[in-house]
Amino acid sequence: MSDTRRLWTILAAILVASFSVLLYMGSEIYRAAPPVPQRVVSAAGEVLYTRADIETGREVWQTTGGHQQGSIWGHGSYVAPDWTADWLHREALALLDIRAQRTYAVPYERLDETTQGGLRAALKREMRANTYDPRPGDVVVSQDRAQAIRAVGAHYAALFGDDPAYAALREQYAMKEAPVADSAHRRALGAFVFWTAWSAVTERPGADVTYTSNWPADELVGNRPTAPTVMWTFVSILMLLAGVGALVWHHAARHGKEPAQELPALDPLRSVVTTPSMRATAKYFWVVVALFILQVALGGVTAHYAVEGQGFYGFPLAEYLPYAVTRTWHTQLAVFWIATAWVATGLYIAPAISGHEPKYQRFGVNFLFTCLLVIVLGSMAGQWLAVMQKLGLDVNFWIGHQGYEFVDLGRFWQSFLFIGLMLWLVLVGRALWPALMRKEEGRTLTWLLFLSTIAIGLFYGAGLMWGRYTNLAMIEYWRWWVVHLWVEGFFEVFATSVIALLFTRLGLVRATTANTAVLFATIVFLSGGVLGTFHHLYWTGTTTGVIALGATFSALEVAPLVLIGFEAYENWKRSRATAWVTAYRWPILFFVAVAFWNLAGAGLFGFLINPPLALYYVQGLNTTPAHGHAALFGVYGMLGIGLMLFCLRGLAPRAAWNDGLLKLGFWSLNGGLAMMVLMSLLPIGLLQMYASVTHGFWYARSAEFIHQPLVHALVWLRAPGDIVFAVGVLTIAWFVLRLWLPPRRPTQEARTGEGRVTAGFR
Repeated sequence: MSDTRRLWTILAAILVASFSVLLYMGSEIYRAAPPVPQRVVSAAGEVLYTRADIETGREVWQTTGGHQQGSIWGHGSYVAPDWTADWLHREALALLDIRAQRTYAVPYERLDETTQGGLRAALKREMRANTYDPRPGDVVVSQDRAQAIRAVGAHYAALFGDDPAYAALREQYAMKEAPVADSAHRRALGAFVFWTAWSAVTERPGADVTYTSNWPADELVGNRPTAPTVMWTFVSILMLLAGVGALVWHHAARHGKEPAQELPALDPLRSVVTTPSMRATAKYFWVVVALFILQVALGGVTAHYAVEGQGFYGFPLAEYLPYAVTRTWHTQLAVFWIATAWVATGLYIAPAISGHEPKYQRFGVNFLFTCLLVIVLGSMAGQWLAVMQKLGLDVNFWIGHQGYEFVDLGRFWQSFLFIGLMLWLVLVGRALWPALMRKEEGRTLTWLLFLSTIAIGLFYGAGLMWGRYTNLAMIEYWRWWVVHLWVEGFFEVFATSVIALLFTRLGLVRATTANTAVLFATIVFLSGGVLGTFHHLYWTGTTTGVIALGATFSALEVAPLVLIGFEAYENWKRSRATAWVTAYRWPILFFVAVAFWNLAGAGLFGFLINPPLALYYVQGLNTTPAHGHAALFGVYGMLGIGLMLFCLRGLAPRAAWNDGLLKLGFWSLNGGLAMMVLMSLLPIGLLQMYASVTHGFWYARSAEFIHQPLVHALVWLRAPGDIVFAVGVLTIAWFVLRLWLPPRRPTQEARTGEGRVTAGFR
């Protein structure tokens, strides 16, 4: 017990210290964020853009899908360009050509190398100089640069309109025709993209690095890795090795010291009653399966847009369901179905643990389910209306598309979801309360489960911390609280606690051992996990301190994954421990898959892109979805399916269980995911990485690169993996459906009423 108290104290201290630093750095990001000028004016006094133009432009960008149609500062989708890098390179080329034509009366490309070098040197000095004056709030540019800005602005106005000359480029970018119908809105959109590029090339006052720490890579304007970027990369590697060494030492010192667990002769969970509220969770799992199927189908359509930008095998699908919509729904539904599986698990397992069914619990579960359906369908409809330009800017913020990847919901739907999570917290908490008050060996796990439920409910609220005109650097700061801390952080603690509780209730693990192991794992994970949030923020208008903290602590996130093979092996042994455990073999094997993909997806592919120098060149390339698919589905998706199967074991007749379907589904999902990543996403990402290092980030994301034959061939190589994966999805769906189909003959359970004795997970 003293060990447990000591671990709780260490965990509390780590959380207090980590969140203190996280909040302090948030204040630093707010102070040092790239300023939004009141005016951008030429040397002759001509107003090019105003602050209102830039802010309106960001809202227009959000209505087009935002991060789902190309990317800004490296965050977003991968078929269209990164608009920041694209504008920056186009403006630099335009300015060089203007100077060459004015000075030498020939295009820049026809000049000799020495003359070109002189123009490039002058270009770097001019574009990197910070001419922002805080008093009037103006950015002053030369007449030549003003002309270049107008030229690039005209390009964007034509691209986002219906100019026939840009039809081929729109198709290559997977944009629908006339994505922004209003000409004033197109001009404002250009103002916003200009500001993101200005912040990426303008040096901070009194420094020789830009607001985005010299990102994106582009030698033409002098953007190359900074000294801190290189230095903290080596620190990151050092921290990884130190963390791995410490954990290996700890494992060697502690492993095997616990006496062998005496296994029960019969399944301890066969006597668990399924209360009315537990039975009411069945419909959640039906929705999980439906959303999973829809999400995968949309993923196939989204991937196909990379080779046929506005159609689907000849059908003009973009007129009705453009890429920005399918990708929005694909990424959002991934979070929705996985979160629904975990939410339903919490609702199912809380009464089972405590043996207590609170009054009106079933009503609360059913009411929350209705809210879930309204949020999913309502937010999807709002996003479609936004991208199809059927909402005004004011309405769009509330019910349309916010444009920020994984936090795309309009503010009304965000608020509604936050309220729903608060209701979930209440429902789980009131059912768990008797178990929390009991003095028993598994109490630590129950408290961890409850505290992670609180964190899941509260931390989604970070998505409500920005307004319509908050600086983009601060929006990114809060957005990653949701994406990293909510999804990758406290859901991880919740899942670890649930799995440990299941194993202890099955009698496969000692409660005292599980208490210490899960607390220690939580400490190790959150030691790097909280401040590891900063590795998403290196180039989003933040300071060098963010690079230092992100590099150091994100390496510690990876360290515990090195030993994940031991967890996988232990889980595999548990699936074969005794005859009755075979009934839980496939749910447990899904937990084994979680461990594998934690190592491969979160560990190997994650560390491939996490160190600052690596991420400088690869942020926004296909190395990111290689990591994202392997980690989001491989870890959290597999975990959601495993938890769902554990719950279904108690909800459905045991005689209806078909291990053959689960075997096919398990191997198809894992095999298809591996094929998808290794045959397509990772090779494309590595090719882009080489292009980014040798030519610049703008080229790695350009239509010229993306639509070369080799890349097209690799995109098509996703199809075999997608097909195998889809077989797994449909097999799991058929398995779940069969559980509720009428049996051909009465089962033994139906005749004897077996499995309906009142009991809890005690």
